[in-house]
Amino acid sequence: MRRIVVIDAPSNLGLRPPAPGTVPGCYKLAGALREQRLVQRLGAYEGGVVVPPRYDRGVWQEGDGVFNAAAIAAYTPRLADRIERHVRAGDFPLVLGGDCSIQLGASLALRRIGRYGIAVIDGSSDFRHPGNSDGVGAAAGEELALATGRGQDDLTDLEGLRPYVRDEDIRVFGIRDYDEERAELGELKIPTMSVGELRQWGVAELADAAVQTLEAPVTKGFWVHLDADVLDPSVMPAVDSPDPGGLLPDELRVLLARLLRSERCVGLNLTVYDPDLDPEGVAGALFADLVVDAFAQS
Repeated sequence: MRRIVVIDAPSNLGLRPPAPGTVPGCYKLAGALREQRLVQRLGAYEGGVVVPPRYDRGVWQEGDGVFNAAAIAAYTPRLADRIERHVRAGDFPLVLGGDCSIQLGASLALRRIGRYGIAVIDGSSDFRHPGNSDGVGAAAGEELALATGRGQDDLTDLEGLRPYVRDEDIRVFGIRDYDEERAELGELKIPTMSVGELRQWGVAELADAAVQTLEAPVTKGFWVHLDADVLDPSVMPAVDSPDPGGLLPDELRVLLARLLRSERCVGLNLTVYDPDLDPEGVAGALFADLVVDAFAQS
């Protein structure tokens, strides 16, 4: 059995400030889940912390591209170094974010090793890019597009390795049925499974079918990116964009377990849960329980 190695990536560089003069609280995700004894409950090993640069948008204005881009471009290879080391050693990295821009660290790490896919579990597709929007700015809403090479060069072509993930090696689960970028993903033949479709056709059945394609011989394996906002706000209100119509806990538990049980699954990151929006820790406890249960069932 592979060793689970927990790596903290407490970066909030990819999210907009929740209010003037404040910073997004998702950088506290790792500490909050550790407080739930996640590491001990998983029997995991310590992988340390990759400390991000300071959150500072400076004089950034709308239309300037991705804010904190230089900081994200500096942080991504450092996080990739840590993830790459453990994947090459045969460990299973569990990366505690942070916002969704930390996915770029995993994607770059795996691109250095070879061709890998990604299973995205997210309430939104995070596929905003200059070709489909004038509102580019927050990398946490754009990281999947950036990973596929769509966007500014300083983020999409680190180390000359664009794209970090090929379109055909992506599977997206749990987006809302009204996701704005879904039509474009369909045109690009990137499979998406919305909440409604997962319920209509069965979470386990669709997950198993997707895993079979992710295990194709052309790839060396796949990574799982899990954004807490895939859950319905009734159970996970502590996110920056709590959109209605999300998955329920039992549905996410089944989906995540089916992905993790694949021997070709090489790692997992958790993002966007914000302890500042969860003063009693109820949503954080649920999130930790779901991850522990999914590993137990995998």
